[in-house]
Amino acid sequence: MENQFYEIVQNLKLEHELLKGNFGLEKENVRVNELGELALTPHPAVFGNKLTHPFITTDFSESQIEMITPMFHTLEESFNFLENIHHIITLELKEEYLWPQSNPPMLPEEEQIPIAKYENSKKGKEAEQYREKLAAGHGKKKQMISGIHYNFSLQEEFLKKTYKESETNKTFKQFKNDIYLQISRHILEYRWLLIYLFGASPGVHSSYKKECVEIMEKLDQESSYFQYASSFRNGVCGYRNEGELIVSYRTVDEYVSDMKKLIKEGKLQSAKEYYSPVRLKSKNNSNLLTSLEKEGIEYLELRILDLNPFLKIGVDLETLYFVHLFTLFGLYKKEINKNENSQMTSLINHELTASLGRKQNLKLFKTFQEVVSMHTWGIEILNEMDTFVSNLGIRREYFQQIIYNAKQKFKHPEKGTSSLILKAIREKSFIQFHMDKAKQYLNRSKAKPYNLIGYEDMELSTQILLKDAIKKGVYFEILDRKDNFILLFKGSKKEYIKQATKTSLDSYSTIQLMENKLVTKKVLYEQDINVPMGKHYLAMDKALSDYFYFKEIAIVIKPKSTNFGLGISILKENYSQHTYKRAVELAFQYDDSILIEQFISGKEYRFFVIQDEVVGILHRVPANVAGDGHSNIEKLVQEKNTNPLRGEGYRTPLEKIKLGESEEMFLASQGLNFQSIPKMGEIVYLRENSNISTGGDSIDFTDTIHKSYKDIAVFAAQTVGASICGVDMIIKDDHSQYIKENYSIIELNFNPAIHIHCYPFKGEDRRLGEKILEALGFY
Repeated sequence: MENQFYEIVQNLKLEHELLKGNFGLEKENVRVNELGELALTPHPAVFGNKLTHPFITTDFSESQIEMITPMFHTLEESFNFLENIHHIITLELKEEYLWPQSNPPMLPEEEQIPIAKYENSKKGKEAEQYREKLAAGHGKKKQMISGIHYNFSLQEEFLKKTYKESETNKTFKQFKNDIYLQISRHILEYRWLLIYLFGASPGVHSSYKKECVEIMEKLDQESSYFQYASSFRNGVCGYRNEGELIVSYRTVDEYVSDMKKLIKEGKLQSAKEYYSPVRLKSKNNSNLLTSLEKEGIEYLELRILDLNPFLKIGVDLETLYFVHLFTLFGLYKKEINKNENSQMTSLINHELTASLGRKQNLKLFKTFQEVVSMHTWGIEILNEMDTFVSNLGIRREYFQQIIYNAKQKFKHPEKGTSSLILKAIREKSFIQFHMDKAKQYLNRSKAKPYNLIGYEDMELSTQILLKDAIKKGVYFEILDRKDNFILLFKGSKKEYIKQATKTSLDSYSTIQLMENKLVTKKVLYEQDINVPMGKHYLAMDKALSDYFYFKEIAIVIKPKSTNFGLGISILKENYSQHTYKRAVELAFQYDDSILIEQFISGKEYRFFVIQDEVVGILHRVPANVAGDGHSNIEKLVQEKNTNPLRGEGYRTPLEKIKLGESEEMFLASQGLNFQSIPKMGEIVYLRENSNISTGGDSIDFTDTIHKSYKDIAVFAAQTVGASICGVDMIIKDDHSQYIKENYSIIELNFNPAIHIHCYPFKGEDRRLGEKILEALGFY
């Protein structure tokens, strides 16, 4: 074994823990208009305060959005969170797009590029002043280059286990520092490999810095390039410090000392202006150097990845896993030396690969005395990584495939990302290629705007609330996925929420009151609110014996306590005793007592009330199919259920239509069955009740229903003391204002779904997740 630390890991059989860690990602994208020009509009106000937002902020410019994930224990979680941020931003932009390339789009003159502006506070002024100095020192156009940062640390418990076995005289802080410094030196020495594999910025628009464009060749009429460049961003004209800034990575003390010297000499404004491919980070990054001396290294920040325009968010999980394996490989591979000469050699290799990486037979410096073929050396390193992965013994096939794919880029350079980008630019043009990608990714987000990636197993209403929490900068923790139980927190404020709408705003007694349909109806009736008349049954025999009492009128049979339309049957006039019996039995399957009420004719609407305000109204159309003249009802249902908006378990805006006993009974009342063939264009309803949960369609009526009915819905919610409530109201004539005989409230719902108001079948998003967050006091 070549490395003592790795020997300890293997002896303790901790390889699986070596693969764990803490992962965070940061990404910048500039906003552009339809023409591919830099958007000069302010940072979107929908994301709130960009100075304090933990996930969505600005980098150098108002036009440059920065996305930041929290630290997660798996790469998948961090990657999914980044994709969710990207997805949210993409959908919120108005007539603008996220530019999918590290190199800037069409830029205006320097003075027109808007520096990020912040609130009028000490911290805000300091942020603006720092950016003004960057503009003066480096130019605004250079600051518009974007990229991806990979933040990583090993888990503390794992480090403590290995420290205990190391038999070293060093303190734990020194032991940990040495590990991160070793990884850093490895990254610096072999960073050319990452530049070659993931370089994705070969060309730049001709509106970039004049002194750079003048020394480049024309790529097309609007862009330029270095003929063999793989990563302009990492090259001489890219996002990097002027001159050769050498900082020691042998010890933290030397690193801090060198940084302080550079700042004193005026070569850096502060530690965060040091644009090294890898930076040491500590617990307090606002006072980084002092914190590094006192606390030691907390994590590493790798800053070398270009945005890949062939990928929706600029990076994929395979790339991140390669970076992770490459990072860990630094703990396995034996170091040749640690001196400044090796840094100079690494810097030269960095320059050569960034500027000439696509050149056939490119030579790199293995040492000052030894020059080797880049492609040969690359395969050699990847073979060593393959051995390392085999020794890990975990996810071996997946990791080996990743390394195999990397080898293919050395064996077939024409398949490298930069080569493919150049080919696409020549076919379309610099702006057109990237704008086509930006629009493609926007359309992909629009096609499925509702899901929160990585949380699709949760109810859609919960996903929407979590998505809006990200948008508004509220942290969350999943307490019980199956139960959709979450914790929202921001600063000292915490809220425990179940299924999106069960919150601290409503008391337990209020929820119980709404859950019990019998009690709800009595409370509403006492306040002179119209409710359907009916009877309450504790025993099935008594309910069945009253068939002759009800048979001449249309009725609703439902469990006393129910939600989502479960166990409810609606029977019109002249139904058979057998049909009545089955409906009673079905209701008793969901509760030990049931209600039988008069059926109120009219249109049914769901009023969503939050803190004495109606924030959404839906008309819910019962499950139905449209005939085509040759398919039976069963086949038509199957076809309608293929719509991507339809799913199961409340994880999509609409639920799939089911063909069960309730549907069979309702069709029978129309003289139909599942095998009946409707005529072309004929609408066949499969249920009387219109719940979305039973396959219904949703149509937004928030702006069309008269205010008088909104007032009734608010009053009904107030009557039971509900802050969040779904009021189900039948309105006979929805064009008239309030007439007492024109409406009836049939239910109050203590856990109303928000997704049906956010993604209706027809109508606009009513943003109920945001409204719940606001009601809870998060902004």
